Amino acid sequence: MTQELKTAIVTGGSKGIGAAIALRLARDGHAVVVNYARDEISANRVVAAIEGAGGKALAVKGDVAEPQCLTDLFDAAEKAFSPVSVLVNNAGIMRVGPVGAVSDADFDAQCAVNIGGTFRGLREASNRLADNGTIVSLSSSVVGLYQPAYGVYAATKAAVEAMTHVLAKELGARGITVNCVAPGPVETEFFMAGKPDAVVEKIRQMNPFNRLGTPEDIASAVAFLTGPDGRWISGQTLRANGGVI
Repeated sequence: MTQELKTAIVTGGSKGIGAAIALRLARDGHAVVVNYARDEISANRVVAAIEGAGGKALAVKGDVAEPQCLTDLFDAAEKAFSPVSVLVNNAGIMRVGPVGAVSDADFDAQCAVNIGGTFRGLREASNRLADNGTIVSLSSSVVGLYQPAYGVYAATKAAVEAMTHVLAKELGARGITVNCVAPGPVETEFFMAGKPDAVVEKIRQMNPFNRLGTPEDIASAVAFLTGPDGRWISGQTLRANGGVI
């Protein structure tokens, strides 16, 4: 008897943390919809890696800031594979700067992607996710650290955590778990870009392990919450940061 196919959607899954999550979920037995906004080559590279290891995956373009995106992702997943059992709201953007210097455009962009994209993912999942499924949204450990220059970004991620805690109570009767993973500094191309070595070293020393996180560290946390050992965890924020706070 063949095992029923499980299907996961990972928004922003073409590179960095999102790509590591997509690869890990595929390894754990999920068919994966790898969402990307612009970088089709990287998304196809993730799909090829999954398929090369014997898994199933599909790259689907879409900007989570657009109202139709999450509906289209669920449609594509159901058509290609099966009803969605895991949603990972990973797509996000960060524009740092003192609150007094943040432009309306940067404020609106972060709200549109980080809050709006996550909200629409949670809303779509509320209506279409399979019973006993799992939702994981990516927050950030800047919520709690509240560092200068991260005011707007931290605010958007705090909103993600608030929606998560409420939705966990709304969907619990269907056996659906709803959680956040809040990474600390992670060594990705996005994080490292433009940072002098001295700045990276200072950030590394904030961590008791004296290293940056890896995308695989975060993917492991997501895998725990989406796997059988995470079924009693809901409405929580897991700060995957190596003890920074």
